[in-house]
Amino acid sequence: METVAAVSSAPRLKRVLTLWDLIFYGIVLIQPIAPVPLYGVAQKLSDGHFVTIILIALFAMLITAVSYGRMAALYPSAGSAYTYVGRGLNPHLGFLAGWAMILDYLLQPLINTVWISTAMHERYTPMVPYIVWAAIIAGIMTLLNLAGVKASARSNKLLLAVMSVVVVLFIVLAVRFLFGGQGWRGLFSIQPFYDPRTFNSHRILTATSFAALTYIGFDGVTTLAEDVENPKRNVLLAVVLTCIFAGVCSAFEAYLGARVWPDWRSFPNLETAFMDICRRVGGVFLFNAMGFILIVAAFGSGLTGTLGAARLLFGMGRDGVLPRKTFGYLKPGSSTPTFNILLIGFLSFAGAVLLNYVGSAYEHAGELLNFGAFLAFMGVNLATFWQFTIIRQQGYRPKIVRDIILPLIGFGACFLIWWKLPSLAKTVGGIWFALGLLYVGIKTRGFRAAPVMIDFREA
Repeated sequence: METVAAVSSAPRLKRVLTLWDLIFYGIVLIQPIAPVPLYGVAQKLSDGHFVTIILIALFAMLITAVSYGRMAALYPSAGSAYTYVGRGLNPHLGFLAGWAMILDYLLQPLINTVWISTAMHERYTPMVPYIVWAAIIAGIMTLLNLAGVKASARSNKLLLAVMSVVVVLFIVLAVRFLFGGQGWRGLFSIQPFYDPRTFNSHRILTATSFAALTYIGFDGVTTLAEDVENPKRNVLLAVVLTCIFAGVCSAFEAYLGARVWPDWRSFPNLETAFMDICRRVGGVFLFNAMGFILIVAAFGSGLTGTLGAARLLFGMGRDGVLPRKTFGYLKPGSSTPTFNILLIGFLSFAGAVLLNYVGSAYEHAGELLNFGAFLAFMGVNLATFWQFTIIRQQGYRPKIVRDIILPLIGFGACFLIWWKLPSLAKTVGGIWFALGLLYVGIKTRGFRAAPVMIDFREA
């Protein structure tokens, strides 16, 4: 990651990143433990078919990855759904795609606060209330960001290595546990894919929206499009291969988990269910090892997410999208957006408490995050169709499969997943989207002028 960080932070005269650099970066973004914190909730939502919904989500994500790769080849300096939709479709629709993305930036620290607070309360210190842990975690993230502490490329690399070791150890011990107890019958079964006793197509489609969290972050690969050797080929290959890696790795981990612990209803706690699976195959050591890397990874992600969201709000304040005096404020003598960091910290704490009050906080936060993500995914698929089929370059002849069928199928698949989101996610997300629509309508005098640009490079 040191190479990637250095390359992405300074002007360059030549392209230096290879296909494998991009794939490694994508793996860092998604992380090999992506399905682990989702496991128990996803098993409940799908009635024990987490593996199936991971693979269904992979179908939608692969087509969307192709669309991202093709748009990145057209606009290599952009690297976001906001720009792809704005340039490929319409600037006002691009603003709304960006508005949906802002919601995801605000939710990232919240969802990590929720998971850590739940794990600490349920697994390590049950005598300390969840609300206290939420205050502690959100407070520490806020204070560290105010102090200017950042996660280094070296620490991210080390964390990825430790994650990989723990995941491989789990796989080895799970295989040994299953084969030792049941022989080949323990290792091979269709039950994690299809259990006729509990299979319900409506619940499967509804749960797929939650499983899609496994893939969130793959589009970050396109942010390096300007630095890649042969971007038209390599960016497309990298986002597709990153999605395939995430899907195959996640499905395999979920499959072993389902074989080790077939009855998801007996988990002591759904949010930390995979830790119980680890205890079953590897004892207290693997239980604590998995818990440690999950907490550290969530804390690092929340820390980075808080700063990213605060910088994004600062950029919007500086450029007049939001009130400049408040959101464009920097601490004198520093580059710290103090007010924004405090605001994100408060939203993380308040959101964690409020979502926990109405039910499973982690489940609701994940579904709300997917509201914005899948709106952006739909936009990119539609922009790809529009760009290559409707407003194509002079002399270009659209290919029926690549330019018409694939992006429209991707749009339809993402729309179906988005439509199956629970009512709470669609209600809260819909209010956020309506505010963005009202804002851009007023700012552009009824959509007659170009909207103000959002600089996502700040984040």
